[in-house]
Amino acid sequence: MDVKIRTWDMEDAYSLAAALNNRKIQDKLRDGIPYPYTVGDAERFISSVLKAEKDSQYVWAIASDNEAVGCIGIFRKDNIHKYTAEMGYYVAEKWWGRGICTIAVKEACDYIFENTDIMRIFAEPFANNIASCRVLEKAGFVLEGTLRKNAVKNGTMLDMKIYALVKGQ
Repeated sequence: MDVKIRTWDMEDAYSLAAALNNRKIQDKLRDGIPYPYTVGDAERFISSVLKAEKDSQYVWAIASDNEAVGCIGIFRKDNIHKYTAEMGYYVAEKWWGRGICTIAVKEACDYIFENTDIMRIFAEPFANNIASCRVLEKAGFVLEGTLRKNAVKNGTMLDMKIYALVKGQ
């Protein structure tokens, strides 16, 4: 299984729609993603990613044998946090448990640290998302704390964890 991150392509719209049209995935992500998620939604997302300002966000398809099976994005913060970026990711349910996210997280962070001036990447998974927390730990991220009752998802108050990876760590 060949796993890599790559630029999104409009041909990925069908696999993106299939991945995100799944409540199990959407329940682990922030709000704002339509459900049901259509091919049109996917095409609009891919178009926006391809047009985005290059130094403020880095968004890739996670590909297994060149098929888009997920997404990973790293988003630069601003002002006093301009050397810090937040990361988010997901992979289609059929690909869970295969180490794909860990590979993608490592590859994305390596790219950012080698090609930008970003010095710190953080992620804030829901505390009950054990798989995502494990991905970050396997990728070398350090748990910095728990943000108690930090979010409301599906009408429920949730804790979040904050993990970070610092360049040269």
